[in-house]
Amino acid sequence: MKKQILSLAIVSTLSLGSLLSPLSADQVTANSITEMQKEKDELKNQRSGINAEIGQKKSQIGVLQNEQQKLNDQIKKLDFAVSDAEQKIEAKNAEIAQTTEEIETLKVEIAELMERIEKRNELLKDKARSFQENGGTVNYIDVLLGAQSFSDFVDRVSAVTTIVQADKDILEQHKKDKQDLETKQQQVEAKLNSLKDMKKDLEVLKVQLNNQIKEKNKLMSTLKHEEEQMHAETIEMAEAAEVLAAQEAAMAQAIALEKKRQAEIAAEKARQAELARQRAAAAAAANKSSGGGGSSTPAPEPVSAEPPASSGMLQMPANGRITSGIGQRWGTFHAGIDIANKAANVPIVAAADGVVIRSYYSSSYGNAIFIAHSINGQTYTTVYAHMSNRSVSSGQVVSRGQRIGTMGNTGQSYGQHLHFELHKGSWNASKSNAINPMPHF
Repeated sequence: MKKQILSLAIVSTLSLGSLLSPLSADQVTANSITEMQKEKDELKNQRSGINAEIGQKKSQIGVLQNEQQKLNDQIKKLDFAVSDAEQKIEAKNAEIAQTTEEIETLKVEIAELMERIEKRNELLKDKARSFQENGGTVNYIDVLLGAQSFSDFVDRVSAVTTIVQADKDILEQHKKDKQDLETKQQQVEAKLNSLKDMKKDLEVLKVQLNNQIKEKNKLMSTLKHEEEQMHAETIEMAEAAEVLAAQEAAMAQAIALEKKRQAEIAAEKARQAELARQRAAAAAAANKSSGGGGSSTPAPEPVSAEPPASSGMLQMPANGRITSGIGQRWGTFHAGIDIANKAANVPIVAAADGVVIRSYYSSSYGNAIFIAHSINGQTYTTVYAHMSNRSVSSGQVVSRGQRIGTMGNTGQSYGQHLHFELHKGSWNASKSNAINPMPHF
């Protein structure tokens, strides 16, 4: 499942020029507060949208968890089926072993039976030879006619009958033994073949069940991966919502400071106008008393603020060597510049007056600070990343050149450096507002 790219507008609109700069009429615009209010409302809308997305993600996570539960139930049933198949295979193996023993026993019986049959065959052959040599049944007639008395004749008839019946019984038993032998062989072989077929079917079933379990486990792994991804995206969204909430607070503070600044500008204008009126009145009175011949004392020049540490719009946030600029790097967009310095305790300072949007630890940025600025009527956002520590907190007002932390190597970083970003307007995950800060130092 593709991971959604969150577009997080972290807008910075603070006008703090009046704190360290002279009051200027061009800086007082009627639209500035309105624009900041509009951006604050936009931030609120974006936060509402992100919260809605978080709700959707949680709902999707619930669906994935339900699907995983169903799969777990199916896998459990398949496990039981495999276990049942294994038990049946074991039972069939036991039956096959027992049948094999029966076959071995039968082989012994068959051997004995074959021996008996062979003996009977020899006996019958002997009798047949005797009949052939002595004339067959004539011998029995001679036996009967040789009787000395009637009683002797009856005895001889009974003896001959017994002998004939014995021969007949031998033949019948011989025939029956052969039939029993063939029947036993057929039954045992059929039973053994049936057991082997059943065992083969069970083994095929076991393989099929194991294949189904593998497929279910594969699908389960996919669902778990999707759930982990959803959780990660939800965490990112929650973090974004927190940043936006902090930005709303910074925006409200910016609006209040802008109103205060404009009120101070208006008051200063009134005071300057009153001073000008008073000076004009004093000059007129002096001219009148001196007959217009004297020269008036010039009005004092307004006191100007101290110049910034650099002449550019921004102050360099740290001393060091620029090791990487903005642009494509390693197949991705590098949204800022990297300033490296191997020295210990390298200070990081605010590039301009502003309000700290958020000061926190990020898994990617490490110790990071987002600051909102309003410079010459334009809003900017600066980002300071990978610091070893942070000395300002969210919502705090900072001044240009004020120390906010120390250079470090936290987060996804490879060596001590400061990653510095400048965004014209808001910061977002795609870094679409990032601009090159170098021309502004």
